[in-house]
Amino acid sequence: RERALHDTLTGLPNRALFLERAQHALDRRDPQPIVACFLDLDDFKAVNDSLGHGAGDVLLCAMGERLTACLRPGDTVARFGGDEFAILLEDTDLSTALAIVDRILASTSSPVNVGGVEVVIHSSIGLAPSDGRHTTPDQLLAEADAAMYAAKARGSHCFEVFAPAMRIATELRSRLRTEIDHALVNEEFRLHYQPIVDVQTGTQIGVEALVRWQHPERGLLAPVDFIDHAEASGQITAIGKWVLGTACLATAQLPADGHMSVNVAARQLQQRGLIDVVAEALASSGLPAHRLVLEITETATMADIDGAIARLSELKALGVQLALDDFGTGYSPLSYLRRFPVDYLKIDRSFVRGIARSAEDKAIVHGVIDMAHALGLRAIAEGVENAIQRDILSELGCDLGQGHLWMRPVPLNAVPGWSLPAPRPIPERISTHTA
Repeated sequence: RERALHDTLTGLPNRALFLERAQHALDRRDPQPIVACFLDLDDFKAVNDSLGHGAGDVLLCAMGERLTACLRPGDTVARFGGDEFAILLEDTDLSTALAIVDRILASTSSPVNVGGVEVVIHSSIGLAPSDGRHTTPDQLLAEADAAMYAAKARGSHCFEVFAPAMRIATELRSRLRTEIDHALVNEEFRLHYQPIVDVQTGTQIGVEALVRWQHPERGLLAPVDFIDHAEASGQITAIGKWVLGTACLATAQLPADGHMSVNVAARQLQQRGLIDVVAEALASSGLPAHRLVLEITETATMADIDGAIARLSELKALGVQLALDDFGTGYSPLSYLRRFPVDYLKIDRSFVRGIARSAEDKAIVHGVIDMAHALGLRAIAEGVENAIQRDILSELGCDLGQGHLWMRPVPLNAVPGWSLPAPRPIPERISTHTA
């Protein structure tokens, strides 16, 4: 019975024992208020990927001990598998439960020594009070799980209490996950391409591949409609692999003097197999490595900067080019920037948007361009929408740009041919005519 009802790694009760105790609490003749909590460790996968599964096991055991220490006698903490824990607070009103959750958040966020490495990991927690409507523990857990997802949507290191609207969000997530699986099987994803141009001359030097979903019922969906969910569910790795392979095949058929930029998601960067995926895409397409630019967001490097630098160095060794995307939004220490083996800095569109009306935004863009050049990198401005923005970027010495001013993302057969011209002086006035 001990083996059947306890987690072999942490020694905590498992799902079966948790459900047994919760059912007993719900069935009492004189039912007392109970609160179920669902806890998920944020970015736990990054620990496994960067330090190994042994380190992940040490961290899970430490978290189990800390959770137990935060509870009262009679409460239950169980490990459900992976980095998921459930907590049953018996004879507890919501205010008491919230005080316990505050202790849990503080305790779990303290550094853990894992093989000599200090690891800090945060938690997302969902709470579901029983109000007499619940007859099974599964109902209560489903609500706690929905609240946990709402907490994750707010960001790391927080909690949410279940509200009925969350049930709808849970159903939508479940349906979207199934639809994404079907989309991969049924080849419903598409790539559109947006030109990247020389700001000084307006000449196209490459394109960025941007994924779209040709949904059978909802039509063509932009990434904002599904990418965040794919990131959270882990499906982004399969989508990313497809995007990379498809983009490399397309580029191999285009003029030999242009490059293809492809986004790499945070989960992909954390995967040890990413190097093999990129090498396979290059080999199967015949695309020369230097024509592929992999774009990694600054925030994707934040969970494990040293690990990210090592992974980027491995990618660089393949011969590909690297771009640090959304630069200025990730708050990474500038001391690390000189260690990133990148070729481009992409200035986030939020700064480009205000460049004509905000002296602060203009100063930030100018500073990023100068810093990029001082480090031997090229600066790319994204989200360029009008000629005023383009002219200011040209005056500031920005190298490359992309945005609706030149062309919206379009299917490959609508992208004009590209070429790499010799550098020319900055013209006094650049035509607003689109490519």
